Amino acid sequence: MGFRIDKQTLNDLAILSAGANKSVYEIFNRTHTRGGAKLLEEMFQHPLSECDLIANRSAAIHYYQNCGMEFPFRAAIFDAIEFYLDNTDTRSQLQHQNNTLEWKMKNLMGADTGYTWIQNGILGCLELLNTLNDFLSKTVDSDSKAVAEVNLNLRKLLDNEKWAWYSGKKKINYEQAVAYDRVFRFEERDSFYKMLHYVYLMDVYIAVARVAKERGFAFASVCPGERNVLKIKGAFHPFLKKPKGNTLEVDENSNVIFLTGANMAGKSTFMKTFSIAIFLAHVGFPVPAEAMEFSVRNGMFTTINLPDNLSMGYSHFYAEVLRLKKVVMQLQQTKKLVIVFDELFRRTNVKDAYDATLAVTEAFAGVPDCLFLISTHIIEVGVVLKERCKNIRFVYLPTKMEGGKPVYTYQLTEGITNDRHGMIIINNEKIIDIINGEGGEQ
Repeated sequence: MGFRIDKQTLNDLAILSAGANKSVYEIFNRTHTRGGAKLLEEMFQHPLSECDLIANRSAAIHYYQNCGMEFPFRAAIFDAIEFYLDNTDTRSQLQHQNNTLEWKMKNLMGADTGYTWIQNGILGCLELLNTLNDFLSKTVDSDSKAVAEVNLNLRKLLDNEKWAWYSGKKKINYEQAVAYDRVFRFEERDSFYKMLHYVYLMDVYIAVARVAKERGFAFASVCPGERNVLKIKGAFHPFLKKPKGNTLEVDENSNVIFLTGANMAGKSTFMKTFSIAIFLAHVGFPVPAEAMEFSVRNGMFTTINLPDNLSMGYSHFYAEVLRLKKVVMQLQQTKKLVIVFDELFRRTNVKDAYDATLAVTEAFAGVPDCLFLISTHIIEVGVVLKERCKNIRFVYLPTKMEGGKPVYTYQLTEGITNDRHGMIIINNEKIIDIINGEGGEQ
């Protein structure tokens, strides 16, 4: 079973956002090859839920970071190689009988473009083989199981007797091209694609290692799911230029985190920080934090930026209810999930929001093998939950008043806040004065 995640969660956390929006994928995509970029995207789409797989991938990235290795291949050759290998039309295969005086004249004049892409593909394959041979000859055995496996498979593929003649080849004549084309593009095409896969995997590991080092990301320590533990020290949002780190510990006695705070205090940013760290840890990547230890989970579902479904005739509140139902159905099907809800039932009246938030959070507290992070403005719910549930941890993001204006610390504090500064912000912006025609910006 893989790590379960849905489109809403990926969008909430900006994992694979396209266009002008930043994405977590873009932070890590420092790959040299399109194949590496595609493989990186696949890793983001399919996080891991097995302890050994996560640990092996993390160790491989850590190895490349420690040795400071650079990607050894020239990036330009890969487009030529893939374009060449993708064309398997037998009518384009080079033949000895085509090596005529007429063809030589066309080639000399640059008129035979069909031969040019084949020649470029063959030369790219030869350069890849020779660079790989040099790289592996200088590579020492690694303690990382994943790195050792990649190197071993590459050595086996490189030792293919069908291309034992590659060493030192940088130029080719037509007769050689005929022989090489038959081997690379037809007889051993699958083997060459396997080689490319491992090279792209190396590209991803080296790129991620570099990003982690430059940004100060930490390698998370993974534990079996049975331990039900999460310890994050100095976690920060990777999009912020000057983020403030937060520390949080969770175990089987505090698997529900109840977060309160005033508007603009940083609740949504913290929830995204928390969730991105968990997501990246399950991809096997370094996380934006000083340190992290976590138990493997089977999936994560967040509701932070829930889109409207007005086109389907749903009210804002009903869209929230449907999202909650979908997540609850996942809870029935899968154990050891991470569930994150930012301001449950914000789109209904205060009385219903209070009753529903209390009922749902209390029900979540009765699911001990999952981890929940719930935020709300309705602080009265927290007071009741403190009396009813022993496995809820209460934290808040405080606000300080300086000169009549709120100042946000963005630092988690134990307890439940009583900060209510909505009217202060409204009054500071002179909203009522503007309505009454008593001033304001023109």
